[in-house]
Amino acid sequence: MKALDELTFDNRFARLGDAFSTSVLPDPIDNPRLVVASDAAMALLDLEPTEAHSPVFAQLFGGHKLWAEAEPRAMVYSGHQFGGYSPRLGDGRGLLLGEVYNQAGEHWDLHLKGAGLTPYSRMGDGRAVLRSSIREFLASEALHALGIPSSRALCVIGSDTPVWRETQERAAMLLRLAPSHVRFGHFEYFYYTKQPEQAKVLGEHVLAMHFPECLEQPEPYLAMFRTVVERNAELIAKWQAYGFCHGVMNTDNMSILGITFDFGPYAFLDDFDAGFICNHSDHEGRYSYSNQVPIAHWNLSALAQALTPFISVEALRETLELFLPLYEAHYLDLMRRRLGFTRADDGDKAMVEALLRLMQNSGVDYHLFFRRLGDQPAAQAVAVLRDDFVDREGFDRWAAGYVARVEGEAANEQRTARMHAVNPLYVLRNYLAQNAIDAAQKGDYEEVRRLHTVLSRPFDEQAGMEAYAQRPPEWGKHLEISCSS
Repeated sequence: MKALDELTFDNRFARLGDAFSTSVLPDPIDNPRLVVASDAAMALLDLEPTEAHSPVFAQLFGGHKLWAEAEPRAMVYSGHQFGGYSPRLGDGRGLLLGEVYNQAGEHWDLHLKGAGLTPYSRMGDGRAVLRSSIREFLASEALHALGIPSSRALCVIGSDTPVWRETQERAAMLLRLAPSHVRFGHFEYFYYTKQPEQAKVLGEHVLAMHFPECLEQPEPYLAMFRTVVERNAELIAKWQAYGFCHGVMNTDNMSILGITFDFGPYAFLDDFDAGFICNHSDHEGRYSYSNQVPIAHWNLSALAQALTPFISVEALRETLELFLPLYEAHYLDLMRRRLGFTRADDGDKAMVEALLRLMQNSGVDYHLFFRRLGDQPAAQAVAVLRDDFVDREGFDRWAAGYVARVEGEAANEQRTARMHAVNPLYVLRNYLAQNAIDAAQKGDYEEVRRLHTVLSRPFDEQAGMEAYAQRPPEWGKHLEISCSS
């Protein structure tokens, strides 16, 4: 393991030059202090966990100090925001400090969010506030623990710097990690600004750094695009299966690596609602839970348009057609496992859809239902769970088919362990995050740290943590989260 001053930098994206990013130094925040750090994320950089509590840690990630080898850059990109094209976006409040490679040979971007004004800040102040930084930290690490591909979060650093949003708040900085921060919007920027040479430089960089296996194919760009389609099909299937709503699926928030990226007004479902809108600013429901699948497909189409200089339109269309079948296969596989099935059956899709309709009509808690379904043998479990449903007869019909399906399989003795391994007991519900934020804004960071610890083992029952595994109070179901969150 390493100390902070022993990190090894290799700033590959910075070497692409000024057409791709702008050199900017972080603007420090006042009285920086550690709010929370992730030991697991620190391990990705081979850092000792104790380094988080050293004075230099808050200085580095609060913008006061910088490694000599770091090359802070604000990346330029564009994107489709709520369906409309924005020609020039970029890192308005974040900086790519540099790229660190660990002892395993993995490269990790160090991206500091809330680092101050950049040429791409537009009308913003370049700052992040404490609440949004905590929310992204918790979500990044919680999704990773659930097995959902995501950027990672190393730490949140709080401060005394005032920031105005609806009211006066305090600035914070979040250090997030990812193998790459290249987005769909990077490719769109060079396509729509008619810079084919730079588009080619970007494409060759992404291929070499992140898709080297595609270089061995007859058409490397097409192989890369197919991989992006495949990864997004699996990612969105995991979002849907685990009830995660991103809230702002603009193309500038879509990672070329197919990971969850740029957390803002996200939420996990509480009661199942296919039409759930987690973003208070999304007045038309473009990014509702049920729309995440078609919007992902739409975003891939936008990326495909930007890749037309390298790939034929016919090949792009054929590859895009893979998305929905791949998504459905991944989704059904995940839902079978959540239901405790060990094999596929032709009626599985209809069984899942029927269950979700019943849950929707009765306001059944999405997460606790699946967890409790595995607590006991199937017949006993459904007998208890039927009390949560308004349409008891409808549920009884579903339950009869479910019990027969389970009893027709051979591995029932391991059913509880198998189901509990994929059905979380602890989920990052909005009210839990809000409780942690409320305490942190008063200077008490213990709840943020405790919640992070609980969510790092979402499938394991943890002694004394029963309060984190309950249905939310009514107020917790109606929190308004917007893009500034």
